[in-house]
Amino acid sequence: MPQTLTEKIAQLYADGLQPNQKIHSGDFIYIRPAYVMTHDNTGAIIPKFITIGAQKLYNHRQVVITLDHNVQDKSEKNLTKYKKIEEFAKKMGAHFYPAGRGIGHQIMCEEGFSFPGTMVVASDSHSNMYGGLGCLGTPIVRTDAAAVWATGRTWWKVPPIAKVNLSGKLNEGVSGKDVIITLCGHYNQDEVLNHVIEFTGEGIKNLSIDDRLTIANMTTEWGALAGVFPIDEITIDWLRSRLNNYDENERINEKTISKLEHERITADEDAYYSKEINLDLSFVLPSISGPDTVKRTETMCDLKFKRIKINKAYLVSCVNSRVEDLHQAAEIMRGKKVAEGVELYIAAASSQVQKESELKGDWNALLEAGAIPLPPGCGPCIGLGMGLLKDGEVGISATNRNYKGRMGSPNAHSYLASPAVVAASAIAGYIDYAWEYCPLITYEEVKINTPKEKDKISIEIIPGFPKEMKGNVLFCHQDNLNTDGIYPGKYTYIDDFTPEQQAQVAMENYDTEFQNIANDGDIIVGGFNFGTGSSREQAATALKYKGIKLVISGSFSETYKRNAFNNGFLLIEVPELVTDLKSKYGTEKLTLNTGQLITIDFENSKAVFNNKDYSFDPLGKAAQELIAEGGLNNWVKKII
Repeated sequence: MPQTLTEKIAQLYADGLQPNQKIHSGDFIYIRPAYVMTHDNTGAIIPKFITIGAQKLYNHRQVVITLDHNVQDKSEKNLTKYKKIEEFAKKMGAHFYPAGRGIGHQIMCEEGFSFPGTMVVASDSHSNMYGGLGCLGTPIVRTDAAAVWATGRTWWKVPPIAKVNLSGKLNEGVSGKDVIITLCGHYNQDEVLNHVIEFTGEGIKNLSIDDRLTIANMTTEWGALAGVFPIDEITIDWLRSRLNNYDENERINEKTISKLEHERITADEDAYYSKEINLDLSFVLPSISGPDTVKRTETMCDLKFKRIKINKAYLVSCVNSRVEDLHQAAEIMRGKKVAEGVELYIAAASSQVQKESELKGDWNALLEAGAIPLPPGCGPCIGLGMGLLKDGEVGISATNRNYKGRMGSPNAHSYLASPAVVAASAIAGYIDYAWEYCPLITYEEVKINTPKEKDKISIEIIPGFPKEMKGNVLFCHQDNLNTDGIYPGKYTYIDDFTPEQQAQVAMENYDTEFQNIANDGDIIVGGFNFGTGSSREQAATALKYKGIKLVISGSFSETYKRNAFNNGFLLIEVPELVTDLKSKYGTEKLTLNTGQLITIDFENSKAVFNNKDYSFDPLGKAAQELIAEGGLNNWVKKII
């Protein structure tokens, strides 16, 4: 069966495959990523690493640690934290980059860790950015990071893969940021939720690497787990430009570039994609996301007449603070001044970026216009340091997220835009950009492809994992049931909350009757996107401690899925069953005891309910071991 680019890269970094096994979407595998990156959250990962009994890194060259989030905080507490992280990194022999060197994701690209055709993970959701270089970058949670430190590997379920075909060429004054804002705003019904997106098409040759990195970065906000561009001549030229300006290293050198040039990985022509989206780049206009959501998009054709007053503007973050971004802003601001009453904050994505921008004269042009410089790092993008939005203020930002309260007060409003639009708005004092081309544009609908029939195989069941499971079905119909509904936030930071107490508050915010209805050994069938929202692990463990055998849903939040399996709690996705139960039982009751048994046959990847068979993705050895061992920590302890 043909493979996508994603499947081919995953094949290279999969661990423990059967002879002749080919990786495809839906497979549950172990992965041994080329690198794992952690940042300030390293301080929380170190105790996890120590608790599982690890004393050294499995492969110290696989681990990259960067300090980038809270770099403006010079308090003794934060400096002590940073010192401890640095001491740990040096003791263990990991790659280490101190505060001031830049944002971890940018460093991963500059230093060649996210090399084209490789698979890299990071305990941060914007690891998608590496896809701009043709690297399969995807996020993991902190427990996974500790596991990779200790064993060199963790697990991954290969997501569904969507194709976004780009044609045409961007108009002058339009950027990659406008492309991803357009995609987020027009395809805003979770079309690509928990997918990997592969960008294809003739239009790609017209996009710079900076544009590609921007688009790949914000596939996160679009709901995807990765966004991957093909490896082409522009990718090769970008790597060679690094050699022209910086010393070669073990990752970026003439030998590795030459090998990539002659052995680049490409998707098979007839590879299967679950969904397809077509976008003509010439239809993309300068656009803004917001306020306070990426799902609402307007073009400058509408916004320039609204004259939305702003208080703050930002050229910061991993998505749009590279050399090209700062140059676009400087070209607009050169010889002008930031409007009275507006504060413009700038922070380069890295120290290398800032130096290049200074040599080009762009950094100084922004300072002369009245910009307020911040050190290379995340800062206000993540709501840390100076320049945050206050009550009632409006900000326009070249960052990647505008969730309410993320950049300051929840009573402020935030818009996202390209560096050029941010610069023009900072000068005007309101959202503005010189733009006259305003054609009537319609966008194509998403094409949903019929799933290809997989070969029927019998799964080998390991000792300690059941071949079959039966249980009474509780139907909890709600789609997008968030973790606060499953496990209320008010209990999250009670450190001595026992398993019994967790069990007693499970589903408290979803349905107060759940505790009276649910019994030990029941099986929950939920809706779609089960477990969305906060990443709290207790949303998985509370149901496990309640005695729920497993949860079946149409789909799960990827973070919830990782937390569940990492804690030895079983999940399977059976969308057809969910649809049938909604049709049969409706949505009147939040929790319905069907009084009917479901039988799960893991050998044949089949569920039987009400005399109907339903198939699900096979649970291979990786998934079985996690459940049999009681979670990732126990699995790691066994390995080491």
